Amino acid sequence: MSPLESNKLTSDASIEGTTVIIDTGCANLSSVRYAFERLMSADERKKLSVTDDIAAIKAATRVVLPGVGTAGAAMASLRNKQLVEVIKSLSQPVLGVCLGMQMLTRLSNERGATTEDCQCLGLIPTDIEELDSKGLPLPHMGWNQITPSEHPIFDGISEGDYVYFVHSYRAPIGEFTIACAEHGEQFSAAIAKDNFIGLQFHPEKSATVGARMLKNFLNMSTDTFFQNNNSNQCEA
Repeated sequence: MSPLESNKLTSDASIEGTTVIIDTGCANLSSVRYAFERLMSADERKKLSVTDDIAAIKAATRVVLPGVGTAGAAMASLRNKQLVEVIKSLSQPVLGVCLGMQMLTRLSNERGATTEDCQCLGLIPTDIEELDSKGLPLPHMGWNQITPSEHPIFDGISEGDYVYFVHSYRAPIGEFTIACAEHGEQFSAAIAKDNFIGLQFHPEKSATVGARMLKNFLNMSTDTFFQNNNSNQCEA
């Protein structure tokens, strides 16, 4: 994103309330935080934090669930931090990023070193399975186009805009799909239910398009939701 574009997003309506990025112990915490900070004024940055403090998470205006790696390790971290029930109880906007999106679902077939599927948070009723790339390379890594719905996270985003993916597992197209993409098969690039939103791609690595989505999220509050939350413009 150019300095001019960054300044334009920063100069939009001021960000109200607090934003908490849950400290899941995953490696992308700093990149996610820096992406939000670039959209904030100096005063607004004071209301952004990375924490696993239960009280701070519950009190936040909006919450981000980041993640990279395997579902099993990430869910184990949430359980160890006693955050599973906390996240399930949240009524404010919650944004899951990449693996964070997958953790919002019922279960993941990404078993890692185990022989059982990973039970996830169960907040969006869909399951995570290996992407059928139909012979294309896995992981699906790099820039790809999305077809977004009218969900407010996509305000200012157009069909065919490019975002950055790194993943081998995906949610299928279904009732809670709010954006789709294709790498071999069509899959859910984003899903949502009620106040929970998941992006399979990395908005923090997706230049101006990703920054627009993060800014849209920063402008959300509990009062935002959601006439178009379950709008599905993707058909398998």
